[in-house]
Amino acid sequence: MIARLRRAMRWQSVPLVTGFAVLAMIVGTRAVLVENQRANRAAARETIEYQELLSGLLSMAQDAESGQRGYLLTGEKSYLEPYRKAVDAIPGQLSRIGAMTASDDQIVQQINHIKDALSQKQAEQARTIALYDKGDAAAALQLVRSGQGKAAMDEIRASMDTIRRISAADIAARDEQTDRVEAWLRIGSLAALLAIFLLGVYTIRESRRRFRDVVVGQEELMRKNIELGNEIQTREKAESQIRQMQKMEAVGQLTGGIAHDFNNMLAVIISAMNLAQRKLKRGEYDLEKLIEAATDAASRAAKLTSRLLAFSRQQPLAPQVVDTNRLVTGMSDLLRRALGEGIRIETVLAGGLWKTHADPSQIENAILNLAVNARDAMGEDGKLTIETANSHLDDGYAATHADVIPGQYVMIAVSDTGEGMSADVMARAFEPFFTTKPVNKGTGLGLSQVFGFVKQSGGHVKIYSERDQGTTVRIYLPRFFGPEEPAIPAERGDSTAKVTETILVVEDDAQVRAATTDAMRELGYEVIHVGSGQEALEKLAATPGIALLFTDIVMPVMNGRKLAEEAVARQPGLKVIFTTGFTRNAVVHNGVLDHDVNFLAKPFTIEQLAAKLREVLDTK
Repeated sequence: MIARLRRAMRWQSVPLVTGFAVLAMIVGTRAVLVENQRANRAAARETIEYQELLSGLLSMAQDAESGQRGYLLTGEKSYLEPYRKAVDAIPGQLSRIGAMTASDDQIVQQINHIKDALSQKQAEQARTIALYDKGDAAAALQLVRSGQGKAAMDEIRASMDTIRRISAADIAARDEQTDRVEAWLRIGSLAALLAIFLLGVYTIRESRRRFRDVVVGQEELMRKNIELGNEIQTREKAESQIRQMQKMEAVGQLTGGIAHDFNNMLAVIISAMNLAQRKLKRGEYDLEKLIEAATDAASRAAKLTSRLLAFSRQQPLAPQVVDTNRLVTGMSDLLRRALGEGIRIETVLAGGLWKTHADPSQIENAILNLAVNARDAMGEDGKLTIETANSHLDDGYAATHADVIPGQYVMIAVSDTGEGMSADVMARAFEPFFTTKPVNKGTGLGLSQVFGFVKQSGGHVKIYSERDQGTTVRIYLPRFFGPEEPAIPAERGDSTAKVTETILVVEDDAQVRAATTDAMRELGYEVIHVGSGQEALEKLAATPGIALLFTDIVMPVMNGRKLAEEAVARQPGLKVIFTTGFTRNAVVHNGVLDHDVNFLAKPFTIEQLAAKLREVLDTK
């Protein structure tokens, strides 16, 4: 049905197309006629101007003749003035006439006759004036009476009349041609109008005859549109269900991986603690191995949490202006210890490398993660290459890679000579808990941590790999364009001095508060602990000499940031350390720590706590 309607519409459009073609032909012919008329008018204007130039030339010749004869009859020099003016002007007038003369043989011949006659006339005039000036007036008058000058003037007038006749004939021929074209155009226009009228009548009849087919076709099209809409809705529902299943599968994989690793670590901790309790009840005190096992498992759990935060782009970053070449050079000893003696390490550092603005410790972690992965892929022998370069990711590259902003980047590439990856493995390489390593040889979070850090820093990461050809991972970090602020070394007090400071600990979780307080007291500090921000402000007002506020951030009623602001306002100079186990809070914005914020992430060891306390307390 639709095909028949389309054929009918094509046939129906033929009369209209034909009519428009005829109209276009008429309009085009009219345009040509108008242009011809314009050309005729321009030719007529040129002819009139040409005739005026010829008349001016004749007038100059006559002026010269009048001045000559007046001088010969009276002897008055004043009669020679119009003669001289005419003689001076005639060459210029001839030049203008020559410039306007068309390439017509008859007109050119007549112009040449005029020029020759003018030359003869001027020669005759010059001879008569010269004879008169010598005193031979009779000879001069005799030369005038000879008729040479009159004959030359008659020839000039005759040639000009011939030119006028030729020009008039040309204009008449142009007008006659225009009249013929206009007459034919008038006839053609009437015929075209008649044809258009007949075509219009035919079109109306055809439209009425095919209207019913069009209505039937529209009804069929509407029915098919309804069917298509229903099919689209069904498909969208199915796709939504598939997406939901994929999300649930991804969440299941993630939670399954977390549960698996955390359960393993918790099993070690619980088992070690239970054994320690039994030994203590029996009076046995050889607990060091059990404590080390529990501590190691807890440390691995903390690292797992950190990697998960990195993957989800929630880790707190402390970006600085980084010289990547210097950073890579400073990692050489660390990399050699991590990779072992069998792996050869080569660095290819670009000259004039741009600076980037990122967390240097996270860049080191990313390079180390990639290096360890490369080592596992190469075994005991291989070559690791770390390369830096200035790179530009253009619009074409960004169009084919999601979340890439075109611009200038600092590129860090880590390449190995290992076994490489298949296309399926590369497609899943950044997924959390995905690993091709044997059991207990990897968590599957190394590349996902790198991916999360790079994306959180506004960069891009790309894997290039082939089976048995090795792997290259390229990290692109945005180029830093601002002025580099030189690091100002902090002035510190004597780190060997005896601990005397008093610390106010604010933590709403009683067990965490007790553990933190005990750790600080173990380090020798005086500790005051409270469970809320309001209690902390009361203790601060009632207890002089508090040197540092150690506060959790996520607390009910008054969070740690508000508490710190109020406390510092009441006691200027009070030092503050924030702590939390989750970083989306008041001191981290867009994944970056606020300026001049002292932060210690939970969980922390007593050594990390001691170092952070001294770092803040000793800063002048």
